[in-house]
Amino acid sequence: MENNPSISISNPHPSGVDIIQKTGLILFSVGLLLFLIASTGTGMKYPVLLLSLSIGLSVGGAFIYFFRKYLTKSAGVKNDQIWQNSLTSRGVFAWLFGIFLTGFYIVIYWFPSVLENLIRLMDPLSNLIRGNDSDQWFLYGTLYTLAIGVMGVKALLKYRHSNYQIIRTSSIIFFQLGFAYLIPAVLQLFNQPEFYFSYFWPLKYDYLFPSTVNYLTEQPGALGVFMVFWGAAMIFVATPILTYFYGKRWYCSWVCGCGGLANTAGDPFRQLSDKSLKAWKIERWMIYSVLVFIIITTSFLWINSYYNGSVFGNVSGPFANTYGFLIGAIFSGVIGVGFYPLMGTRVWCRFGCPMAAILGIQQRLFSRFRITTNGGQCISCGNCSTYCEMGIDVKAYAQKGQNIVRASCVGCGMCATVCPRGVLNLENGPLKGRVNDNPILIGNKEAKLNL
Repeated sequence: MENNPSISISNPHPSGVDIIQKTGLILFSVGLLLFLIASTGTGMKYPVLLLSLSIGLSVGGAFIYFFRKYLTKSAGVKNDQIWQNSLTSRGVFAWLFGIFLTGFYIVIYWFPSVLENLIRLMDPLSNLIRGNDSDQWFLYGTLYTLAIGVMGVKALLKYRHSNYQIIRTSSIIFFQLGFAYLIPAVLQLFNQPEFYFSYFWPLKYDYLFPSTVNYLTEQPGALGVFMVFWGAAMIFVATPILTYFYGKRWYCSWVCGCGGLANTAGDPFRQLSDKSLKAWKIERWMIYSVLVFIIITTSFLWINSYYNGSVFGNVSGPFANTYGFLIGAIFSGVIGVGFYPLMGTRVWCRFGCPMAAILGIQQRLFSRFRITTNGGQCISCGNCSTYCEMGIDVKAYAQKGQNIVRASCVGCGMCATVCPRGVLNLENGPLKGRVNDNPILIGNKEAKLNL
């Protein structure tokens, strides 16, 4: 327990940042400053030194700060003053940060020349693990992986009292670093197609397009054929089986990089998700519309490919380009991450991801996964609903003792982690009886109130 030296009871002084935390912040700031200096082209004669110092100092400083901040306090969720912080409560800093993130995605998609010096800064690392010079997507992938890694360590420290969160966060870091960063890079090093084994159609929408399938199968050796087989097997065979046993959490909260960023770097913003009925209605329309869009697009492309363009002519190509621009770039990138500080962390996962839509349908209709509730223990604090990143009113289920079986639930487990009474449990069980409609319990007794 942290000691407060103040004797005031009406306005105790907030605990400050000690000398070790300040040292960490200074190192982090110096590393960030070097990165910004590199963006101007200064110091590019020594790219290895500049890259090592900027990343090393930033990461090292952040680790020093986080370790000192969390390990000097008792384990347990501490979201103190989260609604009084401008950055985490849609204040001025949140808007500024949102504009910065949105601008960064616009630049990296459509104006990468602005980032030319930073791209060149990454050349030593890119040549080391890929065998060629960097481009804007290597810069983006490196920053993305660093964000998940650094903020993942923070999540491990913050939620260290929960074994579920420790294992889940470790899984996120592992799949991002290994499957979404190193393996695709090493494949290029050995002159193989760049391929992401942790992303499948329809999230990685072009993996089942005829052009991609033909490109991979025409590669020398059997690896390209295996990649096509892997992608098809994961979406049509493994995904239904794993979702039946574990719900959509096996992917959305344990493997996917989009969910990985949301649950690590986006963790300070999870309480900003809209819990209103209107948001839920919009969510249903939007996410299933995107799913229909990509199914139609993929079907058009295959029909056109099979009939050599005699059916749809030149329509299918622009159709695919439109999907890539509106959904693949603007929705999943610019809005999906840029709006973290304003709309919460799962904007893309909740409103647009077609993979989440497929997983959600199966989870709702044919899965052993559910969140069970002990309504008699619920004290209606509302923590579960507040910190649900998918906008589910968990408290309403808990008060009635109902199992939570929702298509949108990604099984991150944060509702159970922040519950002070242990009301919620993530479980797998028989399909029969998983959706119940219990009346409200009164206390721990058998007395019930039927409404």
